[in-house]
Amino acid sequence: MPKQIRNIAVIAHVDHGKTTLIDALLKQTHAFRDNQLEMAEERLLDSNDQEKERGITITAKTCSVEYKDVKINIIDTPGHADFSGEVERTLSMADGALLIIDAQEGPMPQTRFVLKKALSLNLKIIVVVNKIDKKLARIEKTLSKTDDLFLELASDNDQLEFKTLFAVGRNGTVFSSLPEDLDKKGNITPLLDEIINFIPAPKSDSSLPPVFQVSSLEFNSHLGQIMIGKLLQGQLKVGQKLFSSNQPNKSFSLEHLMVSEGLTKKEVDKVEVGDIVYISGATKVPIGTTISTDPKTEALPDIQITKPALHMTIGPNTSPFAGNEGKLGTSRQLEQRLNNELESNLSLKVDKLPSGKFKLSGRGELHLAVLLETLRREGFEMEVGNPQAIIIEENGVKMEPIEELSLITPSEYVGAISQTLGKRLAELIKMEPVSDAETEFIYHLPTRNIIGLRSLLLTLTKGTIMFSSHVLEYRPLGKPLSKLRSGALISSTAGSILAYGLRSAQGRGNTFVAPGTKVYEGQIIGQNAKGEDLEVNACKGKQLTNMRSKSSDGIIQLAPPIVLSLEQSIDFIESDELLEITPQSLRLRKKLLTDVERRRDRRS
Repeated sequence: MPKQIRNIAVIAHVDHGKTTLIDALLKQTHAFRDNQLEMAEERLLDSNDQEKERGITITAKTCSVEYKDVKINIIDTPGHADFSGEVERTLSMADGALLIIDAQEGPMPQTRFVLKKALSLNLKIIVVVNKIDKKLARIEKTLSKTDDLFLELASDNDQLEFKTLFAVGRNGTVFSSLPEDLDKKGNITPLLDEIINFIPAPKSDSSLPPVFQVSSLEFNSHLGQIMIGKLLQGQLKVGQKLFSSNQPNKSFSLEHLMVSEGLTKKEVDKVEVGDIVYISGATKVPIGTTISTDPKTEALPDIQITKPALHMTIGPNTSPFAGNEGKLGTSRQLEQRLNNELESNLSLKVDKLPSGKFKLSGRGELHLAVLLETLRREGFEMEVGNPQAIIIEENGVKMEPIEELSLITPSEYVGAISQTLGKRLAELIKMEPVSDAETEFIYHLPTRNIIGLRSLLLTLTKGTIMFSSHVLEYRPLGKPLSKLRSGALISSTAGSILAYGLRSAQGRGNTFVAPGTKVYEGQIIGQNAKGEDLEVNACKGKQLTNMRSKSSDGIIQLAPPIVLSLEQSIDFIESDELLEITPQSLRLRKKLLTDVERRRDRRS
């Protein structure tokens, strides 16, 4: 076993190349045999289905490599702002951090957030300017902006001492200085050497009683709850009697003790101070708990997590189709599952409402959408309301979250971007050309006005825009936003969609359903071209007669239905609407299904 340990966190803005660089670290340190399948795979740490499908890291993960008789524990953290809670709870396990920055985009809002968190823990920083081979790379400007960022965030002169490396992550090459030839061959060795030389080894006394703080949790069908954290002092041994700060009067036996070995876990009998450990033997131990052999050990400070910015309601499916497509749909089942989620998802908050529904509070739309998609894949049926910004009250004044929005878009869309953000009452902070072909915007706007913006801008720019935001501060509640969405096309009857009736509905706007689709009264089947809601009967067939007409018996031409994703569906619904989610379907509906109910509600 290596005598020395280095614990590093890999932090960055989304899509700046963290996971790809970790792939190179694993492969070039021979964590796998040459004939193993992993050698041909990419994004090795993005293990769950949603991470693979979305191309982003959602949960923090640990792995390890060995180099020059040194064990390097690597903590891969999400880059998306909605999953910043994963960064906050895992950074405490690190002694240093690799800050990955895209050479074209430079430091982005999430770069600032993760660097601030790392510096607050006094971690040593190695900056890796990645993707230096991009045609539009702005290396000098990226370096200048990085220096400015450190000057802004550093609390002392020691934190201004950081190392800078240059990389082409997808090729697995890192350079100590900027190469003249960007096609120059290389490897990951300069990064490994810098980690060993610059990142300090964990310091503590192995003779003291063992202490570690639970930074993460995993669940195993055989081992039960697995607690993950860095051993801050002492030694851990299998069979030891341990105490947790949440239950100081009740001990448990350390049944299984594991450490990282590549992508896998290796069972060991003993672990020395400084290593990241996985232990089992206790139940109902929350993240942040202090574990020790001494029940009188003072609990370490709780892990601080940034407060949620959005909330939405969630409850059992109440539509006419309830119970047809899912196996889990009761309020009790949903409550139990959400409580289980709270054990590991620290950024999430759940409040039970008198109606039997629940209020979910999270960091952003994507954070909540990922949870809903997870529940859906597990077999849950549910209905959710539209997302809303969390309004707080300070000294009798209502306050709302304000976000800093950063955009990089092809210059041809500058006018359309400006017009769209103007409608959402966004304050333009900066606008400057990134290159001859791209322009960067920075806006400040309320969180409530940013809901649905991502999908809109992706459509507007044909998927070419780079979009990121984070909560900046709270300000007094501003004026309400004018209605942006046009009305809905609402099915007036229950039945199966017919081509004849659908053609009539498409004359009114865009539709979300195809012929043969079963619908119920009050279901939203499309979007009206005009501002008001409109009831349509898309289940109506052509009236049968004994008269034949060459003009009327022709083939009915229909536009293909617009298929909304889960996030787009969430963005679409308004306060009087719901999204029905099942393992097989997404359906938009009015809260009140009949026209009579909706008319009565408007009069009251």
